[in-house]
Amino acid sequence: MMNLRRLPPAGVESADVCPGQHGIARLPSTHAHGLHPARLRARGAGLTAAPGPNHLYIVTRSVSEGRRAGVVSALGVETGTLVHIVAAAFGLSALIASSAAAFNVVKYLGAGYLVYLGLRTLLRSAPATTPGPVPVRTSLRRTYAEGVVVNVLNPKVALFFLAFLPQFLDPARDSAAVQMLVLGMLLLCLGLVLDMGYAVAGGSLGSWIARRPRAIRRQRYVTGGVYLILGVGARCARRTTA
Repeated sequence: MMNLRRLPPAGVESADVCPGQHGIARLPSTHAHGLHPARLRARGAGLTAAPGPNHLYIVTRSVSEGRRAGVVSALGVETGTLVHIVAAAFGLSALIASSAAAFNVVKYLGAGYLVYLGLRTLLRSAPATTPGPVPVRTSLRRTYAEGVVVNVLNPKVALFFLAFLPQFLDPARDSAAVQMLVLGMLLLCLGLVLDMGYAVAGGSLGSWIARRPRAIRRQRYVTGGVYLILGVGARCARRTTA
């Protein structure tokens, strides 16, 4: 969903967070309980604007399979973000934060899935080189599901929400879970807008490539290579203690 930095502990261990949507930046270590929502929007917009792994995944999908596939991938990725928000609000993400074993299980599953997508792309038969729109090779339903899985199996996203959202909670207001859900949805909406922008841009680039037969022949290798790189990056993700 976003390009993030290493976050300070918020009652849990910190981690070098690199979701995404979504490299990671460092957030200030101040505890900002009760901050105005405008500050959350401003800080969230800054975090979501920088390109991250999820954005690269969405652009790659748009370039290789068309704008619709990119848009559907963005919806899938943000559905995965919703899963992480709910998990953080109700304490499920704390398991990943506190257990190296749980973190590694999710990490290896996510890395393995990206490697699978890369190998599947590389082993497909070469596409036709007739100029025209890039054909969609995967059903949109499957494309959506793959976007969900790619983000859900990224433990860094779970750690991000677990560390970032509590900074904006107001103890004098409703329950922490409700506040985290509301704040998380705000970040999700910001991320979705940016994801759609990346999907549209990737679709335009894919249309340009589709008019060039030589580029079409190479596109499969570039797409598969990007998935493999994302998989290796996910495999190398580290969980560090504060």
